[in-house]
This record gives sequence, structure tokens and C-alpha cells, in this order.
Amino acid sequence: MFNSYADVVAVRHTEQSAVQELCEYLRIPLLNGGNGSDEHPSQAIADWYALLKWRPEIAFGKLPEKFRLNIGIIGTPGNMRTVKSFLMLALLFHDNIDHITIFSEMADPLGEEIREMTNANPISINFSQDLKQSLEYLDVIYMNAIAFLGDGYRFFGDAFTLNSSSKLNDDTVILHPLARGDELDISLDNTQHNL
Repeated sequence: MFNSYADVVAVRHTEQSAVQELCEYLRIPLLNGGNGSDEHPSQAIADWYALLKWRPEIAFGKLPEKFRLNIGIIGTPGNMRTVKSFLMLALLFHDNIDHITIFSEMADPLGEEIREMTNANPISINFSQDLKQSLEYLDVIYMNAIAFLGDGYRFFGDAFTLNSSSKLNDDTVILHPLARGDELDISLDNTQHNL
């Protein structure tokens, strides 16, 4: 039916398989606005667009080592669709990212699919449960605390919070895909960190 009445389909669905199933019948483009806990590519595109507006040189050529980004990701790419999609796009900019630190309370925050992708990529990725120790080294912080698991949402990362007294570098930027909870205090809203 979509093929006869539309030029494009935008879909957001609770089932991971919904996008693949829909694509089997479409002859028109599909925009994925989030499918279960799998991916949210439209959010990742918006996030990376914001980063490229902030630092356009990331997109062009290989930067000198001292200008490469140090990214902190608060969340679990294995079951947070926005975090997973943000990380997948980050892998495309491997020449201009020095390292990525994933902050998570989980022993295995990646999951098998993302682990395979990151292992095949030259970006140095490490894991930590101590955000406060790393803040001064981060250029970008991407944070999310909500994961869609099964039929509902679950909150992660109570140990990882940011506010105006957090020891951030002057030029560190923070991205959050929303919905926001207590993990990102409103005291940062009107600061240079809010991208």
C-alpha cells in the first residue's frame, strides 16, 4: 500500500525486526526512526550533524593527533539503540577519533554484534565505571540512561551523572538523545557544553 501512496516511509517501531520486514515489501525509501532496542539511525545522523557543525574539520581528511576527538559514551550500545547507532557512525570517523571510552555498569556493554564491528575498526575503545576520573580528557560526552528491553523501558547509569559542578573541560560538549532524567542536570542547559 505504501508504494502507491507515498514517496518515502518513516517508521518507528517497538519490534527490532519491523524495519527489515517492511523493507521486503517496499519499493520506496524507508527512514528508520528507531526499531526496538536495535537501532536509531535518524537520531545518530542528527547527533553527528551537530558534532560536524561544532567541529567541521572532523569530516575532512586526517587530523593531527592532538586534534583528534576523545569521546565518552555513557550507556550500553548492546541494548540502547541511540547509543549503538551513535557508536556505529563514530566508527566511520576513525581517522579523527583518538579513543572512545564507554562508561557502563554492565560487564559486557557492547553485545556480540557491536563487539565485532569495533574489533574490525582501528579506534581504541576502552571501558570504565569511573566517569569522574575521565571527564578532564573528554571532548565529547554522549549520554543516555534509558534502554528499551522487551516490552518496556529500563533505566541504567545512576552512577553516571553530570551537572554544572562536574569537572569538564571548557570546550567539552554533551549530547543527549532525550528523554532526559536526573543523569543530566538542567544546570548545564545554558552552558557552552550543551550542544
